[in-house]
Amino acid sequence: MALSKFARPLLGLLVMTAPLSMANAEVLDRIAAVVNEGIVLQSELDQRTAQVRQQVAAGNDTRLPPEDVLREQVLDRLILESLQVQIAERQGIRVSDNQLNQAINRIAEQNGMTLSQFRDALIAEGQDYAQAREQIRREILLTQVQQGSVNRRISVSDQEVQSFLDSELGQQQVQAEFQLRNILVALPEGASPEMIQKAEAKALRLSEQLDAGTDFAELAIAESNAPNALQGGELGWRKETELPTALADAIAKLGPGEISKPIKTPGGFHLLKVEDKRGGKVQLVEQTQVRHILLTPNEIRSEAQTRREINDLYQRLQEGQPFDELARRHSDDSASGSQGGELGWTQNGQMVPEFEQVMNTTAEGEISRPFESRFGWHILQVQDRRTQDLGEEMLEAQARNTIRQRKFSEELTNWLREIRSQAYIERKI
Repeated sequence: MALSKFARPLLGLLVMTAPLSMANAEVLDRIAAVVNEGIVLQSELDQRTAQVRQQVAAGNDTRLPPEDVLREQVLDRLILESLQVQIAERQGIRVSDNQLNQAINRIAEQNGMTLSQFRDALIAEGQDYAQAREQIRREILLTQVQQGSVNRRISVSDQEVQSFLDSELGQQQVQAEFQLRNILVALPEGASPEMIQKAEAKALRLSEQLDAGTDFAELAIAESNAPNALQGGELGWRKETELPTALADAIAKLGPGEISKPIKTPGGFHLLKVEDKRGGKVQLVEQTQVRHILLTPNEIRSEAQTRREINDLYQRLQEGQPFDELARRHSDDSASGSQGGELGWTQNGQMVPEFEQVMNTTAEGEISRPFESRFGWHILQVQDRRTQDLGEEMLEAQARNTIRQRKFSEELTNWLREIRSQAYIERKI
C-alpha cells in the first residue's frame, strides 16, 4: 500500500472537536507497522484478528492461541500482504470491478447460491459485504502477484517430466477412467451348459432391446441381477485396472454413449454402457486457432482510456485494417503481439474463463467485440477449429503441471522470505 494512498486517512487520524483547535483531538487510528513506503493500520490488525478468531471458532475443534500470539501472527501476515500489494502497484497489476464481480459470482455458484443469497449469507454471519468484496479483491491481487513472481523462478526439465511419467503415480495418471452402467444376467456356481445357453440367450435379447433404443437404466432396473440394478446399473467411475480383464478389454474400444455386446465371465453375462471417459493415452480434443490483441491498464493509461483505445482498435478492424498489423503495433502481450497476435492452437483449460467463453462462441473467421479478463481488454479472432489427439501431449502437460505445483509451494515460501528480508519494516506495537 503506497503511502500516498494513505495521505488522506492519515490526515484524518485526528478529529478536530473545535475549529482550529487541537486541544480536544481524538485519536481514531494508529500505525501498527511501517512497511517500506506503506503502512499497516491498527484498525486493519483489529479487523483481521477478529476475522481469524471467528473463523477458528467456527471450526469447533481448533483452539485459539493466546491473544498476543494471534495478533503477532496476523500482523506478520498483513506485513507480507502489504509488500505484495506494493509489488502489484509497481507492476501496474489491478483487479477491476468487472473481474471482482465475476470472481464473486463464481464463489456464489460454487456454494450453490445466487449473488443475492451469497451477500445475505455474509451479512448473516456478521460480515460487512463491502469489506468482504475488498478482501476478495485483495486475495485475487495477491494470487496474481504470487503467480507472476514465483512461476518465473520455477523450471521443469524434460527429464523430470519423464521420470514422473515412469513413476507409479505417473502410471496411474496414464490409465483411462470410464463412467459405467452394467446389466448382469447372472449364472449360478457350477452352471450347466443348458443354464449358460439360456442366460446367453437372455443377454442377447437385452442387447437387441438396447440397440432398438430401450433406456439402459430402465432395463437394468427391470432385468439386471447385479446388486446395483435398482440404481439403474450405475457403477460410477472405474479405472481399467479396477475391472476384470474381459470387461476392461471390451470397454477399451467403446466411446461415450456406446454399449458393449454381451461379455461372458464366470459370474454371468454383462452388458456395459460407457457414459463418459476421461484420461488415457488417446485424448480427442477440440482445438481453436486464435489470435488476439490485449490492452492493459497501467500507471500511464487509465481504465477508461484503455476501454476507449480497445474500442477504437475494434472499429479499425471493422473497417478492414489487418489484424496482425494492429496486434504488432498495439498489443500489450509482447509474446503474441510480435507474432501478429497469434496464440496458435488452444483448447479449453488453457485460457482464463472469460477468454474461453468468447472464443467458444465466436464463429470461424469472425472478430469478437472487446471484452475484459483479469489481464486487461481483449479482441480475439477465431481462425480455424479442429479435433486433435493430444493424449501424449496432455499426459506430459499434466505431469509438468503436477511437478510445477509441487515446486510452487516451496518456492513461494522462499520468495516471501526474500521480499521480507529486503524490506524496511518497523513495528509500532
